Amino acid sequence: MAALWSRRRETAADEALVRALYEEHGRALLAYATRLTGDRAAAEDVVQETLVRAWRHPDALVNGKGSVRGWLLTVARNIVTDRIRARAARPQEVAETPAAPPVQRDHADSVVDSVVVLEALDRLSSDHRDVLLEIYFRGRSVTEAAEALNIPPGTVKSRSHYALKALRETFTGQQVALKGVAG
Repeated sequence: MAALWSRRRETAADEALVRALYEEHGRALLAYATRLTGDRAAAEDVVQETLVRAWRHPDALVNGKGSVRGWLLTVARNIVTDRIRARAARPQEVAETPAAPPVQRDHADSVVDSVVVLEALDRLSSDHRDVLLEIYFRGRSVTEAAEALNIPPGTVKSRSHYALKALRETFTGQQVALKGVAG
C-alpha cells in the first residue's frame, strides 16, 4: 500500500513539474520551435517532445548548470536537428497519382513473354527472322528493311506476312497445349 501512495505522489509531482514548465516556458519554446521548423504543428510536436524529455530527466533541470529555459531550448533545437537529419537520410516519398502510375512491381510476366517470343523467333528461318527484326525491333519501314537486307520491298512484305503467320501458329499451338495441361 505504501508503494502505491509513493507512486501516486511521484506521478502528481511529475505532472506538476511538466505543467509548471509549460506555463513558464511553453510560449517561448513554441515560438522558438515554430521559427526553427516553419510549421506550427511540427513546432507543437517539438514542444511536447521537449517536455517529455524534461519529465524523463528532471535532474537536468535542477543541477545548477545554466538556466532551465536554456536547457529546454537546447533540447528543442536538438529535436529539430534530429528530425531534419532523419528526413534527409530517408528517400523522398512520392505519392502515386494517375499522372504518375506506380512502378511495375513484378516483371516476371514480361520476362516470360520475352523468353517465349525469343524461342518462337529461333524456330523461324533466318530469312523470316531477319525481316521481323528489321521491321519490328529496329523500327524500319519496308523500304528501309529492304535496303538493309538487300532484297526487294515485295519480298520483305511477303516474308513478314509468312513469318507473322508462323508465329501466330506457334502461339496458338502453345495455348492449346496449355489448355490441355490445365483442363
